[in-house]
Amino acid sequence: MTPALRILCIALTAAPLAAVAAESTAEKVRRGQYLATIGLCNDCHTPLKMTPDGPVPDMSRMLSGHPEAMPVAPSTPPKPWMAMMASTLTAFSGPWGTSFSANLTPDPHTGVLRDFTEAQFIATLRNGRHQGQGREILPPMPWMWVGKMTDEDLSALFAYLRQIPPVLNKVPDPLPPGP
Repeated sequence: MTPALRILCIALTAAPLAAVAAESTAEKVRRGQYLATIGLCNDCHTPLKMTPDGPVPDMSRMLSGHPEAMPVAPSTPPKPWMAMMASTLTAFSGPWGTSFSANLTPDPHTGVLRDFTEAQFIATLRNGRHQGQGREILPPMPWMWVGKMTDEDLSALFAYLRQIPPVLNKVPDPLPPGP
Protein backbone atom coordinates (compact mmCIF):
# COMPACT_ATOMS: atom_id res chain seq x y z
CA MET A 1 0.00 0.00 0.00
CA THR A 2 1.38 3.38 -0.93
CA PRO A 3 1.73 6.08 1.73
CA ALA A 4 -0.94 8.19 0.00
CA LEU A 5 -3.37 5.26 -0.05
CA ARG A 6 -2.61 4.50 3.61
CA ILE A 7 -3.38 8.14 4.57
CA LEU A 8 -6.62 8.00 2.59
CA CYS A 9 -7.65 4.76 4.35
CA ILE A 10 -6.89 6.24 7.77
CA ALA A 11 -8.85 9.41 6.94
CA LEU A 12 -11.85 7.42 5.68
CA THR A 13 -11.83 5.28 8.84
CA ALA A 14 -11.33 8.16 11.30
CA ALA A 15 -14.11 10.40 9.94
CA PRO A 16 -16.95 7.95 10.68
CA LEU A 17 -15.46 7.13 14.10
CA ALA A 18 -15.39 10.84 15.01
CA ALA A 19 -18.99 11.22 13.83
CA VAL A 20 -20.06 8.22 15.91
CA ALA A 21 -18.28 9.62 18.99
CA ALA A 22 -19.91 13.04 18.52
CA GLU A 23 -23.35 11.43 18.10
CA SER A 24 -22.69 9.25 21.12
CA THR A 25 -21.82 12.30 23.25
CA ALA A 26 -24.86 14.23 21.99
CA GLU A 27 -27.09 11.24 22.74
CA LYS A 28 -25.59 10.97 26.24
CA VAL A 29 -26.33 14.65 26.90
CA ARG A 30 -29.90 14.23 25.57
CA ARG A 31 -30.36 11.26 27.90
CA GLY A 32 -29.04 13.34 30.81
CA GLN A 33 -31.46 16.16 29.99
CA TYR A 34 -34.32 13.66 29.88
CA LEU A 35 -33.29 12.22 33.26
CA ALA A 36 -32.96 15.69 34.84
CA THR A 37 -36.44 16.52 33.53
CA ILE A 38 -38.24 13.38 34.70
CA GLY A 39 -36.18 13.36 37.90
CA LEU A 40 -37.62 16.82 38.68
CA CYS A 41 -34.19 18.42 39.25
CA ASN A 42 -35.59 21.83 38.26
CA ASP A 43 -38.27 21.62 40.97
CA CYS A 44 -35.70 22.32 43.70
CA HIS A 45 -32.57 23.54 41.88
CA THR A 46 -34.22 26.22 39.67
CA PRO A 47 -35.58 29.22 41.60
CA LEU A 48 -39.11 30.41 40.95
CA LYS A 49 -39.99 33.90 39.76
CA MET A 50 -43.33 35.63 40.02
CA THR A 51 -45.28 36.37 36.85
CA PRO A 52 -48.82 37.72 36.28
CA ASP A 53 -49.88 34.07 36.08
CA GLY A 54 -48.17 33.10 39.32
CA PRO A 55 -44.81 31.52 40.11
CA VAL A 56 -42.87 29.81 37.31
CA PRO A 57 -39.33 28.41 37.11
CA ASP A 58 -36.81 31.14 36.28
CA MET A 59 -35.08 29.39 33.39
CA SER A 60 -32.54 32.21 33.10
CA ARG A 61 -31.22 30.72 36.38
CA MET A 62 -31.85 27.08 35.47
CA LEU A 63 -30.40 24.66 38.02
CA SER A 64 -28.46 27.47 39.76
CA GLY A 65 -29.80 26.66 43.23
CA HIS A 66 -30.92 28.98 46.00
CA PRO A 67 -30.42 32.65 44.99
CA GLU A 68 -27.51 34.16 46.89
CA ALA A 69 -29.35 37.51 47.05
CA MET A 70 -32.14 35.92 49.11
CA PRO A 71 -30.87 35.48 52.68
CA VAL A 72 -32.64 32.96 54.89
CA ALA A 73 -32.40 33.07 58.67
CA PRO A 74 -31.94 29.86 60.64
CA SER A 75 -35.30 28.50 61.68
CA THR A 76 -36.86 25.39 63.08
CA PRO A 77 -40.40 24.33 62.28
CA PRO A 78 -42.82 24.48 65.23
CA LYS A 79 -43.10 20.68 65.46
CA PRO A 80 -40.25 18.15 65.02
CA TRP A 81 -42.15 16.32 62.29
CA MET A 82 -42.66 19.47 60.19
CA ALA A 83 -40.55 21.06 57.46
CA MET A 84 -40.76 24.47 55.79
CA MET A 85 -39.59 25.77 52.43
CA ALA A 86 -38.82 29.18 50.97
CA SER A 87 -41.11 30.68 48.35
CA THR A 88 -38.48 29.95 45.68
CA LEU A 89 -38.61 26.23 46.61
CA THR A 90 -34.81 26.35 46.97
CA ALA A 91 -34.38 26.53 50.79
CA PHE A 92 -35.72 23.99 53.27
CA SER A 93 -35.85 23.99 57.08
CA GLY A 94 -36.49 21.03 59.34
CA PRO A 95 -35.00 19.28 62.35
CA TRP A 96 -31.68 19.10 60.40
CA GLY A 97 -31.46 22.91 60.13
CA THR A 98 -31.74 24.81 56.86
CA SER A 99 -30.50 23.38 53.59
CA PHE A 100 -30.17 25.13 50.25
CA SER A 101 -30.45 23.68 46.76
CA ALA A 102 -27.01 23.54 45.16
CA ASN A 103 -25.90 25.37 42.03
CA LEU A 104 -25.62 22.48 39.55
CA THR A 105 -24.44 24.66 36.67
CA PRO A 106 -20.83 24.41 35.43
CA ASP A 107 -19.98 27.89 36.72
CA PRO A 108 -16.23 27.70 37.49
CA HIS A 109 -16.57 29.85 40.63
CA THR A 110 -19.86 28.84 42.25
CA GLY A 111 -21.10 25.64 40.63
CA VAL A 112 -21.01 22.79 43.14
CA LEU A 113 -19.82 20.34 40.47
CA ARG A 114 -16.87 22.55 39.40
CA ASP A 115 -14.37 20.30 41.17
CA PHE A 116 -16.20 17.00 40.69
CA THR A 117 -15.04 14.20 38.49
CA GLU A 118 -17.69 11.94 37.02
CA ALA A 119 -16.67 9.26 39.53
CA GLN A 120 -17.10 11.71 42.46
CA PHE A 121 -20.51 12.75 41.12
CA ILE A 122 -21.63 9.13 41.01
CA ALA A 123 -20.16 8.42 44.47
CA THR A 124 -21.93 11.49 45.89
CA LEU A 125 -25.30 10.27 44.67
CA ARG A 126 -24.58 6.72 45.82
CA ASN A 127 -23.54 7.51 49.41
CA GLY A 128 -25.00 10.96 50.13
CA ARG A 129 -21.72 12.76 50.80
CA HIS A 130 -20.20 15.62 48.80
CA GLN A 131 -17.56 14.32 46.39
CA GLY A 132 -18.25 10.91 47.86
CA GLN A 133 -16.57 11.67 51.18
CA GLY A 134 -17.41 15.23 52.36
CA ARG A 135 -20.33 16.55 54.36
CA GLU A 136 -23.70 14.85 54.22
CA ILE A 137 -26.22 15.89 51.59
CA LEU A 138 -29.17 17.27 53.54
CA PRO A 139 -32.91 16.83 53.02
CA PRO A 140 -34.90 17.11 50.91
CA MET A 141 -32.36 15.93 48.28
CA PRO A 142 -33.45 12.37 47.45
CA TRP A 143 -29.89 11.12 46.87
CA MET A 144 -30.81 7.66 48.14
CA TRP A 145 -33.27 7.27 45.25
CA VAL A 146 -31.30 9.13 42.60
CA GLY A 147 -28.31 7.01 43.57
CA LYS A 148 -30.17 3.92 42.43
CA MET A 149 -29.81 5.04 38.81
CA THR A 150 -27.43 3.00 36.69
CA ASP A 151 -23.85 4.21 36.22
CA GLU A 152 -24.76 4.96 32.59
CA ASP A 153 -27.70 7.14 33.66
CA LEU A 154 -25.66 9.02 36.27
CA SER A 155 -22.90 9.48 33.70
CA ALA A 156 -25.46 10.93 31.26
CA LEU A 157 -26.83 13.26 33.95
CA PHE A 158 -23.29 14.44 34.72
CA ALA A 159 -22.62 15.02 30.99
CA TYR A 160 -25.80 17.10 30.72
CA LEU A 161 -25.01 19.21 33.80
CA ARG A 162 -21.50 19.88 32.46
CA GLN A 163 -22.85 21.54 29.30
CA ILE A 164 -25.78 23.66 30.56
CA PRO A 165 -25.23 27.43 30.73
CA PRO A 166 -23.16 28.45 33.78
CA VAL A 167 -24.84 30.75 36.29
CA LEU A 168 -22.76 32.71 38.79
CA ASN A 169 -24.64 32.11 42.07
CA LYS A 170 -22.98 31.39 45.42
CA VAL A 171 -25.43 29.26 47.37
CA PRO A 172 -25.19 29.70 51.17
CA ASP A 173 -23.78 26.96 53.35
CA PRO A 174 -26.32 24.95 55.36
CA LEU A 175 -27.44 26.45 58.67
CA PRO A 176 -27.84 24.58 61.96
CA PRO A 177 -31.30 24.40 63.51
CA GLY A 178 -32.51 27.71 64.94
CA PRO A 179 -33.48 28.33 68.55
